[in-house]
Order: sequence, then structure tokens, then C-alpha cells
Amino acid sequence: MPGLDLSASEVAFFREANPCGLFLFKRNLDNPEQVKRLCAQFREAVGRADAPIFIDQEGGRVQRLDNGKWPSFRALGDFGALARKDFELGTRALRLSTLAMGSLMAELTIDSGTTPIVDLARKMTHGVIGQRAFGDDPDLVTALGRVVVDSMLEVGELPIIKHIPGYGRVTVDPHFDCPVVDASVEEMRDTDFRPFAALRDSPWAMVAHLIFTQIDRERPASVSPIVHDLIRRDIGYDGVLITDCLTMEALSGTWAERVTAALAAGYDIALHSQGDLATTEAAARAARPVTQQTMDRIARAQSRRGNLRVDVLALHAEVEAIFEETGIA
Repeated sequence: MPGLDLSASEVAFFREANPCGLFLFKRNLDNPEQVKRLCAQFREAVGRADAPIFIDQEGGRVQRLDNGKWPSFRALGDFGALARKDFELGTRALRLSTLAMGSLMAELTIDSGTTPIVDLARKMTHGVIGQRAFGDDPDLVTALGRVVVDSMLEVGELPIIKHIPGYGRVTVDPHFDCPVVDASVEEMRDTDFRPFAALRDSPWAMVAHLIFTQIDRERPASVSPIVHDLIRRDIGYDGVLITDCLTMEALSGTWAERVTAALAAGYDIALHSQGDLATTEAAARAARPVTQQTMDRIARAQSRRGNLRVDVLALHAEVEAIFEETGIA
């Protein structure tokens, strides 16, 4: 959807298609009252008060609440740098920042910022990840990812670990091309897969667009039943699996064909978050009702949400003071 409110045609579409949830972008977010009104419009249209609404709100360069009316949060890479210098202080700062950012979204009736990224960012990793990730140490990434998962749940937000089973070896941007990774399963099990396996209790996970030649030479992970089965069996993840946006150029075929392929691969939810109403309608026609198994996974996720609220500005200021004192920009 392109605007700050739902048009009559968009309301009619949402009422008929009844999508699982809604993904908002900066173009849809202006001020607190407008955001809450928009969220209410969507939930009324689909007839579900608990329909999930997501944004990209990781901190750093990927945060949609960035028009100056909300605090600006730090990138996960900043907390990784702080934790490498002082682990206890780094985890404390990350927890405070996560509680603040999560509470802010909860106040806006947004359910998730689709965070944390627990990909391993190496020197060769494309900048599409970069500072969005904590670093390249699987143990540190796991520990900091755990802080975000637990803190988000505490304030009632849905953490989404991404990009399962791992984006850390990509050297091209999947928005424009399809990354290809040749590493063996054994090598990735010892590295890239480890944070996802350790955080497999996270209620939601987002699936990557890239080809693992040693797993499925032909299909990107987000449309591969082989990769899906590896995530479920090898990594042991049994939460809600949502694809990354299916309109990225890493995938081929029409958008409707991509939706069909992602769902046929076994993923719970196909994410389609770009395009005009006509293309959105075409993508929706290719979808199917969520399965009972998916409904059970969503219900389990919902049951874990707390209701803590914090002073957003106070905690944000405390985090900034920590970084100022430690000299990390």
C-alpha cells in the first residue's frame, strides 16, 4: 500500500484476501496517531484484532521510524563492537535499546521490527548486511541475538531472526541479483547455522534469498523445499517461517509464481510487500489459506508475548550515554 491511510479499494482488497498480516514502510509512517489509525484500519478490514503488523526496525540504516518524530536507534553492529570491548556493558546497552525500541513499536500497535539479524558479517560480506549484523563470531552473535529475542518478547514484540539459514557469505545484493554460496553443509553447520540453531526457540524467522549449491543447486532458499527441510530438521527450527520479500531480483518468475513456489516449498507465509494494487491482487490469488500447523505456530508465538512498558526516551538516552563514555561512535 502506498499511503498513510487505506483507500476504499485497499480496504475491499484486504477484506476479501484476508492476508495474515501487513508490512509497513517509511511511506506509511508519519506520526503516532496516524500509525495507530492505519493499523486499526487494517485489522478492521481483515476482521482480526490480533492480525500482525510489521516494519523493518533494526536500528542504524534500517529503521522506518526515522522521520525525526521518534528516537534514532543504533545499528546492531554498534552493539557488537561494544560487546567485543566490554561484553557485560554491550549486552546491557543492547537490552536497554531493545526494550526502548520494542516499547515504542508496541505503543504504535506495531507487532515486530523484524529483528534481530544473526547472520555472520565477514570482511567479504556484501554491504547489504554490514553494520546490520553483530559481527562474525558465532558465539557473540548468538549471545547478542538472545538479548534481542528475549527483550522483544518481554515488551510484547515478536522477534524475527533473519536471514535463516544465513546470509553472511553473500557477495551480491539480493535486491538486484541472486547470491550463490558454495560452502559445504558441514562448514556452514559449524559457522553460519549456529546462531539460528541456538536461537531456534525464537517465535518467527525470515528466510533468505540465495542459492546454496551444496544443498539445492537450482532454487534459492526461499523457494526450495530442500532448504526448508534443512531448516526444520538440521537447524531444528519449528517456529513461523516467513520469506523475505518475494519481489527481490534474486528470484525469477512472476510475483504470483514466486508466492506459489514459496508456499509449495513448505514455508508458512509468503511476504509480498511491493507493487501496485493490481500486482498485489495477483500475488494474493496465488496464495492459499494458512495451514493448521502454521496457525498453531502463530498461536505459540502470540502466547509468549509479555506486556512490559519502559520510558523510551530515558532508556534511549542511557544507551547513548554508554556509547559516549566508551568512546564508540
